[in-house]
Amino acid sequence: MTDEIVIKELGGKEMIPYDLLLIADPSKSNIDKYIFDSVVYKADFKDQTIGCYVLYSIDKETIEIKNIVIDEKYQGKGIGTILLKDAIERVKLKGLKRITIGTGNSSVGQLYLYQKIGFRITSIKINFFKENYSEPIMENGIECRDMIVLTKEL
Repeated sequence: MTDEIVIKELGGKEMIPYDLLLIADPSKSNIDKYIFDSVVYKADFKDQTIGCYVLYSIDKETIEIKNIVIDEKYQGKGIGTILLKDAIERVKLKGLKRITIGTGNSSVGQLYLYQKIGFRITSIKINFFKENYSEPIMENGIECRDMIVLTKEL
């Protein structure tokens, strides 16, 4: 299956895949704060978009992955790793020096994956989710309060 996935930049007239983005970030208004200044890449499998990621330029040397998500039906099949590696390669090709990503303190699977790929924890934004989301976010039986920021030097 994974060798049949096609990843490409979202075309100018294509609809933003909010249905997917909202899986990883439950606030459309928060997504809208970065999506229009970002580049969206989608992962298609058999004419269906099953995942995507969003790259946002921080400065001349750094890109942030603002959102990376796989349709829940396709999670646990290695597609997240494929998307993450694709993002890293695209950033390398642009000649940038680093890529960052943030995730919740409760996102144990994501923390494992990012570190396995070579990201290192570089900071913690205390109470980020408590301050930026009106409703509490629960994940893996843990309240998501803090953002863990990870960076990979390229």
